[in-house]
Amino acid sequence: MRILFLHRNFPAQFRHLATYLAQNGHEVVYLTNRNDGINIAGIKKIPYGLHREVKPETHHYLKFTEDAILHGQGALREALKLKAAGFYPDVIIGHSWGPVSFTKDVFPKAKLIAYIEWFYNSHNSDIDFIKAPDIDTMAKTRYKNSHILVDLYTSDKVITPTKWQLEQIPKEFHDKASVIHEGIDTDFFKPDENTVFEFEDKKFTRRDEIITYATRGMEPYRGFPQFMEAISIIQKRRPNAHIFIAGEDRVCYGGKLPDGKTFKELMLEKYDYDLSRLSFTGSLPYPEYVKLLQVTSTQVYLTYPFVLSWSMLEAMSCGGLILASNTPPVTEVIQDNSNGILFDFFKPDEIANKVDLVLNNRQKFDHLRINARQTIVENYNQKEMLKKQLKLCEADVEI
Repeated sequence: MRILFLHRNFPAQFRHLATYLAQNGHEVVYLTNRNDGINIAGIKKIPYGLHREVKPETHHYLKFTEDAILHGQGALREALKLKAAGFYPDVIIGHSWGPVSFTKDVFPKAKLIAYIEWFYNSHNSDIDFIKAPDIDTMAKTRYKNSHILVDLYTSDKVITPTKWQLEQIPKEFHDKASVIHEGIDTDFFKPDENTVFEFEDKKFTRRDEIITYATRGMEPYRGFPQFMEAISIIQKRRPNAHIFIAGEDRVCYGGKLPDGKTFKELMLEKYDYDLSRLSFTGSLPYPEYVKLLQVTSTQVYLTYPFVLSWSMLEAMSCGGLILASNTPPVTEVIQDNSNGILFDFFKPDEIANKVDLVLNNRQKFDHLRINARQTIVENYNQKEMLKKQLKLCEADVEI
């Protein structure tokens, strides 16, 4: 097959599928807005550019849409070049942030699979999780879906990672939708009782008392303020506990602080911490990241009712003891006191109490670790997810 991938980032959610296809004799082309030195053998990466930025005078309801259109135009120009050079894909797989929207106009006979990561809703979702939205927010949210609706309408098939994400999509598109997660490499993310994690000339093992929090960005959407308040309590109670925060001091989802401070700066000013026992690791290379997960005593994960982070599933695959917020889509994966422990997102003191509970009785909760690993092996194993993705790609395609 000839497969065309489109995503603003590279390789993002398509890393494993694109790599597998390239390694198994298929011609893989990947259009992306990311123009850097990252490449994968066998994948022809073609960066696309934007001919301009979103205009400041654009109506604020439409800035998100205009941004998506600009990405769609950038990808469209490169797609036209590919067609002129003789490349016509059998299958197009694209992320719904804009780049895939016009590909059917270039390749009308290709099968289009739209990856719908998130469809925005003003109620019973992330938008109203903290407070009820005003009418302006609701109107803006409605129009954030305009280009996503184009992808839903134009696509032959739709893929989304969790049932919770499918629930956000209008029901009239469910017949063409499949819930298939990207999958976790359970051969890489696995328990190892003898792992040693080294950081700043110190060595940590499973015998140490380690609390971790892994995130792309330190932001409210991932409960960073609640976690930081919780560890201000935990540090006072547990003098031997070391907290690791793996991630970057940035906002990936939601708004930034109006005064320009980061949420990390805000929380470090707000509470007192023993910084000798609080480590911000930044983004770790995978070989080091997996070691951190393997030595962790407990991993804390919080999220708005939004997209589920890979980090929670990766920690579970390593046999992690997960403390997580009682929010969807977490509850799609974790059953309280079966393969993890749930807490109220808005109660940092409850987080601290749950940490005390599991660290004071480590062996008592070993069955949660075993069940967490089994959950990922049975339901999110990358090899099985790839089979489902391939089946979706190959259906109704002449090979």
